[in-house]
Amino acid sequence: MKNKLRIDSIYLASVLLLTVAGFFIFSSASLGLLARDGASFQSVALNQSISLVLGAIAFFVMSKFHYKYLRKYAFYILLAAICLNLLLFIPSLTLTHGGASRWVDLGFMTFQPSEFLKIAFVIYFAAWLSGVKEKITSFKVGVLPYLIIMAILGSFIMAQSDTDTLVVVALTGIIMLFSAGARIRHMAVLGLVLLTVLAGVIYARPYVRERIMTFLDPTQDTQGAGYQIQQSLIAIGSGQVTGRGFGQSVQKFKYLPEPVGDSIFAVQAEEFGFLGSISLILLFLLFIFRSVKIAAMSPDIFGGLVVIGIATLVIIESFMNISSMIGILPLSGMPLLFVSHGGTALILILGAAGIIANVSKYRKSI
Repeated sequence: MKNKLRIDSIYLASVLLLTVAGFFIFSSASLGLLARDGASFQSVALNQSISLVLGAIAFFVMSKFHYKYLRKYAFYILLAAICLNLLLFIPSLTLTHGGASRWVDLGFMTFQPSEFLKIAFVIYFAAWLSGVKEKITSFKVGVLPYLIIMAILGSFIMAQSDTDTLVVVALTGIIMLFSAGARIRHMAVLGLVLLTVLAGVIYARPYVRERIMTFLDPTQDTQGAGYQIQQSLIAIGSGQVTGRGFGQSVQKFKYLPEPVGDSIFAVQAEEFGFLGSISLILLFLLFIFRSVKIAAMSPDIFGGLVVIGIATLVIIESFMNISSMIGILPLSGMPLLFVSHGGTALILILGAAGIIANVSKYRKSI
């Protein structure tokens, strides 16, 4: 029994290494932001340290909190997340940045409600799928509820002009459905529906069309829409094999937009080179593969699906961020989890990682 109540050591190591690496990468990248805005390093480091401490507490608490209780309260967790997103419809509480209203400003703190929504969706959908079990092969019981949930959540997400989060949540749901045993032909139908919705969003949202056009021809407007990808590729190329060295990035000071946000992978690539980039990607892969193994050893369907959902969120968001920085996907606003600036994302992903840690304590031998 003692062995079963221990957190998977390899998984725990992957979380620790990602968190520590992320903190140091962020610390270096923040120097570029400070040089532009004139803020003190101490204030930025303090804010990130607070987020890190709160995230560590969230990880500890969730690793102790038995995951089966999440199934019991899944509906209320999702309802709470929806209520948080409703705060964005109160103008006095809404913070707008880059033309998008995605943050709630309480004066003493700001947070992004959609981050809560992603985790809440995974928990609720895992509870639903584990409840219907073998009926998942039915379109009415498996696929239709997914479409209804996505229609509800999608309305909140698109009101925030957050196409990237919609894609992440939709793909995560499809992977969870597939893992639960849904029919392949139903997956194909969902894929077509998702592509149709995405095409409609591209047609209706000018900023999405601009991203697509920039992706197709990044040299078309190098001082405008194509500026970020051009500077990112310069930074990554400058890193060569071993990088310029910690803190030595040139691009982060004057050229890269959002050096602690969207562009943070380019900063680390410039400083740590190809070897550093591969090492960071391998850490993400270790996290993913170990999570999948924990899901396979979960004592019940709900635990396995929660782990799959969280792991899918991590791999999709990280893949979107890295791929957009190297030019194989259109630019996205997705954070590089464990690394990018964003207190809400860091705290919640560490809390979600704690849920996986708790499931690993009750794993079966296979």
